[in-house]
Order: sequence, then structure tokens, then C-alpha cells
Amino acid sequence: MTNPIHAFFQENGYYVAKGIYSPDEIRELEGDFDRIVEQLDASGETVRVRWTGAQMEKLKAENTELVHTHNVQIFSERWHRAFLQEKFLDAASAILGPDVILHHSKLFQKPSEKGAPFPMHQDWTYFPSEKDTMMAGIIHVSEATDEMGCLRVYPGSHKLGRVGGTSGQQASDFLDQYPLEKAAILEAEPGDVVFFHYCTLHGSMPNRSSKVRKTVLVQMHAGDDQIEPGNHHPNSRLVLRGWNHRATRGEANSKSI
Repeated sequence: MTNPIHAFFQENGYYVAKGIYSPDEIRELEGDFDRIVEQLDASGETVRVRWTGAQMEKLKAENTELVHTHNVQIFSERWHRAFLQEKFLDAASAILGPDVILHHSKLFQKPSEKGAPFPMHQDWTYFPSEKDTMMAGIIHVSEATDEMGCLRVYPGSHKLGRVGGTSGQQASDFLDQYPLEKAAILEAEPGDVVFFHYCTLHGSMPNRSSKVRKTVLVQMHAGDDQIEPGNHHPNSRLVLRGWNHRATRGEANSKSI
């Protein structure tokens, strides 16, 4: 029998999974999300950031920022358990197959009225995997409307494969063909998860609303895939479901790839 989630993802390069987390689950996760942000702000580290570069300049969003950190599972047991939640992994497995490996996670908070945008880009340049199974799942802690700077994608653009110069920070004639304002708008409710392939062209507008947009992005790949040698990135290599077919003693002992 055809898997409708897999079929839609293969055709479009994304899938919106509705209601993966219940209101009670989101309430708990939002509490820990806010606690992480408070801890980051109190740390004295630089956690309020924004992208720079030629593509960002075109968006004319100089007075914007967002709060960002990697690997929320290091901060919070609740968030660790959220990545092991059955409905979340059922949706991820429908796309990746029975074996799901965590590469890393990221917290993004777009402040009200000045939340920073993300220029259109592909993600593969940051952590290329040998079989190109890498995808993200954005867990929506808050609602994400167009006014709040929700995700935008070009459906089917993952079929372009890896395109050079698409990190979204340098000038790019290719990216100029895919303006952010013309991309498909993927609004979401708290508890929804938006999955997208790492070659799918995606980005987001600034948050110009009076509400804070809160998301956690989970980067995952299939269990028979692995990151190409020589690419360094925060990476936990946690098995979320099934088996890691490419694990070695050396990799298990290393701090990063």
C-alpha cells in the first residue's frame, strides 16, 4: 500500500503533519522552551543573532534578531522525550524508513515585531549526507502565521538536488530566481510539525506581528546514511528509532564528525 506521507514528501519536498503534539504536551514544552531562553539570556553569551550577507541585505531587515541555540535536548529532558514521541517518529519514519538518526536540534525564537527573517536557501551545504536523506522537522511551539514569519518553501525544489552557492548568505544568481516573497506559505498551529528535505529551497519573512514565534527544528537522517567525511557540525548521533547501520567505535567516541 502506498504511504501517502512518503508520496507527498517525495513529490513536494515537504510535509505538514498536523497535531503531532497535544495541547498538554505543548504547554510543558513551551515552559521548558521559555526556561531555555531565560537561561541563555542570563549566560552572557551571544544568543540574539541574525544572518548576514548579500541575500539578507535584500530583505532590508537590519533591525531584527532571533534567539538561537543548538541541541535543546542538552538543556531539557522534556525536549529529549519530545524527539522520541511516537506520533513524531511515526511521521518521520514514514519519510525516512524504520531507522531515524538525530543529527542535531535548534531552538529559534523570533521576537515580536522584530523577529529576523531567513533568506531563501538550501541546508545541504552545512551537513551533506552520503545518501541525501537528511531532513528537518520543525516542531511548532507557538502558532506560525505569515505575519509571524512562518516557513516558506518552493514545492518540488528538492528535485534540483544540491546546488552550489545556496547557503543563503552569499550573492547568488540562482537564488534570485526563487524570491522569498513568491514561495509557498506554510502556516502552522502549536503541535504541528513541518518536515522538509535539506535540498528544498526554504526561508522565512520577518516576524512583524505582536506575537512571539517559537519553534524547535530537529535535523534527522536515515539509519543507513551518514555525514560525508570532513564536515563538522554540532551532532549528537542519537538513535531516535531503529538502528544506526553506519556507527563505528571511533564515531561513537568522537566529539564531532
